[in-house]
Amino acid sequence: MKAFMDDDFLLETVTAKALYHTYAKKMPIIDYHCHLSAKEIAENRQFSTLTEVWLGDDHYKWRALRANGIPEHYITGQSSEKEKFMKWADTIPALIGNPLYHWTHLELQRCFGIEEILTPETAEAIWNEGNQQLQTERFKAKEVIKRFRVKALCTTDDPVDSLQYHKQLKEDQSFDVKVLPTFRPDGALAIEKPAFSSWVHELEQAAAMTIQSLADFKAALAKRIDYFDEVGCRLSDHSLESAFFKRFTEEEVEAVFQRALRKEAITEAEAVPYKTALMIYLGELYAEKGWAMQFHIGGLRNANTRMVAQVGPNTGFDSIADFTYAGELAHLLDELEKKNRLPKTILYCLNPRDNYMVAALAGNFQSEIPGKIQFGTAWWFNDQRDGMEEQIKTLANVGILANFIGMLTDSRSLLSYTRHEYFRRILCNLVGRWVENGEYPAQLDYIGQIIENISYRNIESYLGLEIEEETELL
Repeated sequence: MKAFMDDDFLLETVTAKALYHTYAKKMPIIDYHCHLSAKEIAENRQFSTLTEVWLGDDHYKWRALRANGIPEHYITGQSSEKEKFMKWADTIPALIGNPLYHWTHLELQRCFGIEEILTPETAEAIWNEGNQQLQTERFKAKEVIKRFRVKALCTTDDPVDSLQYHKQLKEDQSFDVKVLPTFRPDGALAIEKPAFSSWVHELEQAAAMTIQSLADFKAALAKRIDYFDEVGCRLSDHSLESAFFKRFTEEEVEAVFQRALRKEAITEAEAVPYKTALMIYLGELYAEKGWAMQFHIGGLRNANTRMVAQVGPNTGFDSIADFTYAGELAHLLDELEKKNRLPKTILYCLNPRDNYMVAALAGNFQSEIPGKIQFGTAWWFNDQRDGMEEQIKTLANVGILANFIGMLTDSRSLLSYTRHEYFRRILCNLVGRWVENGEYPAQLDYIGQIIENISYRNIESYLGLEIEEETELL
């Protein structure tokens, strides 16, 4: 019987162990999609308790707590931080087979050096030890990031954001990690939402111009894209959760836009041509800048309306949608390709049913850039061993795995960089299995380069980042 989560955790063969320990482990991190706060990094936030750093804003853990019957006041409510942590300790032993069990103990081991298994019996000691360590310099935000050898991270930002903290970090000579914004124009696309006209007003202020027409609106967005680019932006991000492509005329799109400015109700069906027109326009601008365009496709948002009304959105009441979109996605990419204005694009699907469809569709639009259209890493509910293996195998079967840009955290937690290790172990184990099954030659130097590239170098090249030499290992 193997020891619990030892140095060879998830590594089942001699080749897998060699690939991980010799090649993957040493590579630094580029976290090209996350939800960290640039403000918290710039202010070098120091968390007070394990609950604050570990359970705050973590809807993965919140869903597990609810599934274990824990009352909401111990999750997002007014219970003390210690009580909330103890409820997490009560829940952890039940999470056999759940990635949260591994993530929790990877974070205890790598961040705190705590080897004990979290149980109700060990919770008090771990609470005390963890909180004591959190008061040290090592657990200020910048130090945590540097200890994980993060070379660049890309936050997720509204086009109306001032990006003041990104600029502050860029000028900080003591902190050599690139903290780059990502352009996420949800507000610009959500024309059917009641908040649309208010968001347009915010855009007017950010772009310092009046918006009275769709042309004005596009010009304001272009100004913000220029601004984001100056601050270092390398990617956009879009959440596609329902129909997103329909042929349109400029007149009908303008009419819908004008109605929305007047705060008239826009149906979802009426919004689709507008969204199509805007996505094509934005895609052309991204191509001009050399940005990568990310599509996160297939979230079913706010399913439990009673709880969302009680505790707010992004609190663990989203799941997997099942709408079909192969034709729409092909048409949208093709409209940009027709003009030779298709940017680098990363496609993430939330429904694993769509893996082969998305991976195969990406192959229709490849060109001079290796892996220009990426089948993105296993996302959200697929962010676990089976999901990662299936994403990797799908990409290998219908594309080129060696050009894959690898892992990201998609997280709001500073401690979640252990997920890069989790991914790398899974990748090495799968490739090692292929080698030991005689499915690929045992040329470890060559395979090791592929592992290093997927772990780090491919995304560095894909985003055109210039990264300095890595720091010491964590």
